Amino acid sequence: MYKRALIPFDGSIVAEGVIPFIVQTAGPLGLDLTLLRVVTPSPPAVAVEAGPVVLDNTEELHAEAEAYLVPVATELRANGVRVTTEVRRGDPVDEILAAVRDSKADLVIMTTHGRTGLGRLLFGSVAEAVLRRADVPVLLMRQSEVEIASRGPWQPFR
Repeated sequence: MYKRALIPFDGSIVAEGVIPFIVQTAGPLGLDLTLLRVVTPSPPAVAVEAGPVVLDNTEELHAEAEAYLVPVATELRANGVRVTTEVRRGDPVDEILAAVRDSKADLVIMTTHGRTGLGRLLFGSVAEAVLRRADVPVLLMRQSEVEIASRGPWQPFR
């Protein structure tokens, strides 16, 4: 039986589609959860007429990512689930896989946008890369924005 699951979020309503499933299953299964958000900072410098200007939005992105995870963690805790949150910086696939190792997760639960064809080729698939490279089982839930929109965006249950 699984003991610790990692749930990566990218800030999309599709990723949030996994929340009702987690609320219903994590408590009864006794799973400890790590909620993860990976941020990718802007390029560190841009050229302007006077020369390069260094832009570092890392702290701002980190704070926004932490704030994003708070209501999700709060809702899960209110439903008796043990939750930790983590924000990492870098390539989403590499950071998700590193977080799996570091948190000693034995399961990854994530959604996939379900893109096919040209959309998948152009945008890639973080979920597919995690599925192929992870050393632990990966539970993928296919969600589309249309499906999510039909039931409305996730709201805290209380």
